Amino acid sequence: MGSMKIVLFVIIVILFAVVGSQAYFILKERNQLRAEALGLNGKLNTLQNENKTLKENISYFSNPLNLEKELKSKFNYKDPGEKMIIVVP
Repeated sequence: MGSMKIVLFVIIVILFAVVGSQAYFILKERNQLRAEALGLNGKLNTLQNENKTLKENISYFSNPLNLEKELKSKFNYKDPGEKMIIVVP
């Protein structure tokens, strides 16, 4: 009877050790996944902001007058017969 209690106690201790280790690994993996999800949410927000900026730029440059204005200011473009004055600060 005494040896049966010892065997039962050892089995219970082993079961608790196995369950405890599995719970530890599950919690560790959950924390890693949570950190990864936070990182991905940050990337998502960055990409959404970039997408919004790109859509605004597409809308702005879709207007031929805005496109011409940008060409003239950035690349010193001028229409035929148009004179250009460069102002140096």
